[in-house]
Amino acid sequence: METKQILETIKMIEEEKLDIRTITMGISLLDCIDSNGQKARDKIYAKITRLAKNLVKVGEEIAAEFGIPIINKRISVTPISLIAGASDDKDYVEFAKTLDAAAKAVGVNFIGGFSALVQKGYHKGDEILIRSIPQALAQTERVCSSVNVGSTQAGINMDAVKQMGQIIKQAAELTADNSSMACAKLVVFANAVEDNPFMAGAFHGVGEADCVINVGVSGPGVVKRALEKVKGQPFDVVAETIKKTAFKITRMGQLVGKEASERLGIEFGIVDLSLAPTPAIGDSVAHILEEMGLAMVGTHGTTAALALLNDAVKKGGVMACKHVGGLSGAFIPVSEDAGMINAVEHGALNLEKLEAMTCVCSVGLDMIAIPGDTPAETISAIIADEAAIGMINHKTTAVRIIPAVGLAVGDNIEFGGLLGHAPVMPVSKFSSFDFIQRGGHIPAPIHSFKN
Repeated sequence: METKQILETIKMIEEEKLDIRTITMGISLLDCIDSNGQKARDKIYAKITRLAKNLVKVGEEIAAEFGIPIINKRISVTPISLIAGASDDKDYVEFAKTLDAAAKAVGVNFIGGFSALVQKGYHKGDEILIRSIPQALAQTERVCSSVNVGSTQAGINMDAVKQMGQIIKQAAELTADNSSMACAKLVVFANAVEDNPFMAGAFHGVGEADCVINVGVSGPGVVKRALEKVKGQPFDVVAETIKKTAFKITRMGQLVGKEASERLGIEFGIVDLSLAPTPAIGDSVAHILEEMGLAMVGTHGTTAALALLNDAVKKGGVMACKHVGGLSGAFIPVSEDAGMINAVEHGALNLEKLEAMTCVCSVGLDMIAIPGDTPAETISAIIADEAAIGMINHKTTAVRIIPAVGLAVGDNIEFGGLLGHAPVMPVSKFSSFDFIQRGGHIPAPIHSFKN
């Protein structure tokens, strides 16, 4: 039996594109707080480079010894608005540069945590950090940023929603000569989680231990191949097949996480079992949904198929590992999924259908390109809609959207690597200006009051 399982795993890796998408080290920077900004940055650099100095080396050793591809090694840190807010700095771009320098020094792909949590309101550090985001992302290579604008308990901060539409536009314009890449490193959340290992939304929550190892596993190709064997069978068989497959994938993630934890001498956090696609053929969430019987993702039935997939993935993961966390489920980024790109290009998938799908997927509107001349208020309204879905449904939702400067509907924007490319999608031609100008706060729903 053990030999059979080993051979199964080898096949999953070689033929079905199973991989560990990321090992992410979460690092608390709370002990780096200082009223002097430069001293705080010196402490931040020293702590990150000390704790993460062997992260890449250990990841490569584990990959070589076990034959399991580990695609990314990353770091997440305490939201910088909380750390920098104690200083007298009036701009936090230098904090972003410090994070970037530390990430380069230890060799990780990305570092997340240039973040603010403003679901109920701003403190000084939040305001400065959000204003700093466009320049911070334009002047760094590996820094990722996130802002949480709403939650089920707090409602939606519509002043922050309004501001984030403007920030995304500024970030796009500052990096227009590089496919507006700053926007690919910026996520706007509702109900953000503290232990997410996936970028661009990773940050190390204040409720986390001083330093932990979180693992993100991905395997859309494995799930699709499993479903090919139950073609035409009822949905309860489909759900059971996905659960069993997710169980195997999560076991592998747990093995890698524990191994990395022991070798680094750092606490093991969670396995995030998220079906995160790539542009590679055979690594698509859209193709899983089509394997269930949809002619093309986006047609009627897509939301139901995605709901089944997301739930079965979570059930299989929880059976396999008691430390499942993060977002765990199915991601539906357009630019990173060959099947999603194909559906958009054929007119089967639009923003409205993607929004409906976000009610039941892991996160939200992800890596979507829109015309560069889209008004900031329209972007804010898209964020508000997603935040409302998250708030009402007790789930994480997010928007990672790219106004493609100089491009129009039907054009294509190229990001490269795991980020892929995206067709520019149309947005509503009707204005949301007056709606967004109101500002203020959308109250939390009545079912949020559970104490």
